[in-house]
Amino acid sequence: MMQITDSYNQKNSLFNAMNRFIGAVNNMDQTVMVPSLLRDVPLEEEKDVNPLRTTTNGSATYYEDADMYGDYVALKSIRNDIEWGVVQMEERRKEKLGVGALETTRVEAGEEDLEKLFHFHLNGLHTVLSQLTRKANTLTNRYKQEIGIGGCGL
Repeated sequence: MMQITDSYNQKNSLFNAMNRFIGAVNNMDQTVMVPSLLRDVPLEEEKDVNPLRTTTNGSATYYEDADMYGDYVALKSIRNDIEWGVVQMEERRKEKLGVGALETTRVEAGEEDLEKLFHFHLNGLHTVLSQLTRKANTLTNRYKQEIGIGGCGL
């Protein structure tokens, strides 16, 4: 009985969610041979506001009628941030914004608050990674449909 629970928990681990996302983006990247074909092609399943784009300071920018090319670029960027880590991302921000622009205030919290905060962010990260994985798979399938190989691997 313990083995079933362990495999279920392992399947839903953050590490596996990141691997699924990275795998979906790698598959998307290998499938999409001509990314410029994605310009001005909307994702049919996406009817609402798309918060995938970010500005140079990291804050979200919301677009309504986003195209697949923007999602393609954003998904690859997120994959690179996961693979190369926050340190490289912070260094890139420092180069763009200057060192003084990155100073932030820190709030000190007790041990109990840190655990709750960790679980809150872990749950949020897992949810976001699942949504991004679905988006990468959708983009890959739509690209296949656009170039006429829609029946392959769907």
